[in-house]
Amino acid sequence: MISTSVTSHLNTSDALSALGADASGSSRGDSNILLIGLDSRKAMDGSDLPAQFVTDQLHAGDSDVGGYNTNTLILLHVPGNGDRASAVSIPRDDYVSVPGYGMRKIKEAYGLAKFDEDQRLTASGMTDPTAREQQGREVGRRSTLSTVQNLLHVPIDHFAEVNLMGFYDIAAALGPLKVCLNSSVDDSEYSGANFPAGKQSLDAAQVLAFVRQRHGLDNGDLDRTRRQQAFISAVVNNLESSGVVGNISKMQALTDVVDKDIVIDANMDPVKFASQAGNLTDGKLDFYTLPIESYETIDDQSVNIIDPARLRAEVSALFDGASPAPMSSPIAESTFAFPPERADVLDIRNGTGREGLAATVAAKLTAEGYTVDSVGNSESTTSTTIAYGADAVDTADSLVDQWGTTDSADDTLSRDHVSIVLGSADVDRILTSLVPPLASPAPTPATSAVIPTTGAQGAPMHTDSGDSIPCVD
Repeated sequence: MISTSVTSHLNTSDALSALGADASGSSRGDSNILLIGLDSRKAMDGSDLPAQFVTDQLHAGDSDVGGYNTNTLILLHVPGNGDRASAVSIPRDDYVSVPGYGMRKIKEAYGLAKFDEDQRLTASGMTDPTAREQQGREVGRRSTLSTVQNLLHVPIDHFAEVNLMGFYDIAAALGPLKVCLNSSVDDSEYSGANFPAGKQSLDAAQVLAFVRQRHGLDNGDLDRTRRQQAFISAVVNNLESSGVVGNISKMQALTDVVDKDIVIDANMDPVKFASQAGNLTDGKLDFYTLPIESYETIDDQSVNIIDPARLRAEVSALFDGASPAPMSSPIAESTFAFPPERADVLDIRNGTGREGLAATVAAKLTAEGYTVDSVGNSESTTSTTIAYGADAVDTADSLVDQWGTTDSADDTLSRDHVSIVLGSADVDRILTSLVPPLASPAPTPATSAVIPTTGAQGAPMHTDSGDSIPCVD
């Protein structure tokens, strides 16, 4: 099969299972794809990229810089009826709830989970670094997917992850990419970006510098987000104008270049998707940057303060033109109310042997308003147990009422902590009782559900067929 030939080398992942078996997909034939750009100087097996290449070509420091931050998070919505596609960028420093880690920058969700999984595997005696790297990254993807879906309350049907080297390889495979700058820039000291104003064609190394620059830009990371959008716009225009899309031999050549740098979900067929997404291949794509309410310094780090309810309303209006679509088994609005934000925190352990269950339950509880501090595995157990610290009895009792289990006090726990160990006998009943993240009716935001068109976020960026090249700062 042609499709099998083109996709046989791609790395695939089952990380979408973190969203749970009951997570609904998009309706009407639409597709939502999360694009994850990983700021890692590591190859897929965890080995360092060649040092000279990283410093001279990528201008990206050494292999210890960047870690596993997701510096690009873009949720792409492709309507099934051929209408214009939309893409929303999530600024990397948005301060959000990360299941298992509390409030963090959204870019950290991947690396935190990946690090903890690597530590767990090492402690369990796994000595193969490649296996640890692959399993650690899989847990990182699950964390990122859960965090984004909990934040925006829309389905994620597919995802694609590309590392730093992948940006370079894509640009090299396609040839010069056309971009446009409103003003000249000189960031030779950091990213290596040194370009005049106006339209220009960039080679692979220049493209990476263009995408990575943030120093010397009025809006810093937000301007870099616009650069990322311009990169994707340039790729779409290149694919459309050069005839790569639909040309199997050219697509195979592109796949051969990037197979070592890209991971897609196991259910995604990129050839089939390209054949169906005519709105993308025709260049009909609009980019938006999700709004930020303010900037703060927390724990000596600069973060973006956001309004999750506002973001959910805006993304829903942009993707659906209406309120979020319910799950296949919605909870009647008359019987459901958002629980209050709770000061108590949950620690969730999986005693069932079912892979990823603790993360799934954590995602659902976070969507219900709970704060999850940690997730992990425990020894096998049949019954679910709930233990609580001195001040957390109300939270424990509310879970008991919802799940039909029992709880008990535990003076070894911190006063505000609830410890949950999931057991195999009743976990299915617990999962059924939990509110799926997308089933929750979105609260009405205090602000209008319109994505800003002025200010730091900037106006929407439109990609169209032909020689239309959006100019950015």
